[in-house]
Amino acid sequence: MTTIAIIGLGNMGKGLAKRLAGKADLVLSSRDQAAVTVFAATLPAGVTVLDQADAIAKADIVVLALPYATALDVAANQALSGKVVLDMTNPITPDFSGLLFGFDTSAAENLQEAAPQARVVKGFNTIFASLFDRPAAETAGIPVFLAGNDQAAIAAVEDLVKLSGFAVEKTGGIEAARLLEPLGMLNIRLGYGLGHGTDIAPAWAKLDA
Repeated sequence: MTTIAIIGLGNMGKGLAKRLAGKADLVLSSRDQAAVTVFAATLPAGVTVLDQADAIAKADIVVLALPYATALDVAANQALSGKVVLDMTNPITPDFSGLLFGFDTSAAENLQEAAPQARVVKGFNTIFASLFDRPAAETAGIPVFLAGNDQAAIAAVEDLVKLSGFAVEKTGGIEAARLLEPLGMLNIRLGYGLGHGTDIAPAWAKLDA
């Protein structure tokens, strides 16, 4: 069974953990290990709580459910060589008004550069955490857009996405994250700035010929 380590337990990390618990060998880690232990006790049996280094060492897939700057620090300072790394981040400005950068690089590419022997895949950055609390049947058709250079890593994350109750839309190499991160920012603007709420997600519709 694939071992998945979720690093960081904000709303996204907790939401994904709830969807995966009992379906995968799940390891959780956060700076507040006491709070992680309390949260893990609410999940099905078999969830392990470890410190960050041990969680990463144990995992086949490392999910960075962290703010971008913290995720970059993890990528630069932890042993991620050979690991599939799922980057959920959006590099948002402190006031949430826009992205720190875009179109000529991306958070995913910067994480890949910081951990060159890791296999980084962008995903879940266009999904609000509240969707994890919906019944899985309601989210089964909502796409999680994936971008990455390693096809085996893409396949592993595709399995994770489907296991968590979402659909997959592949977008190509990791440079496609330059498009996915602005799409995530558009979703944030629609949800918060324009009052659509967080029970929304982008998707593409294909019309019949």
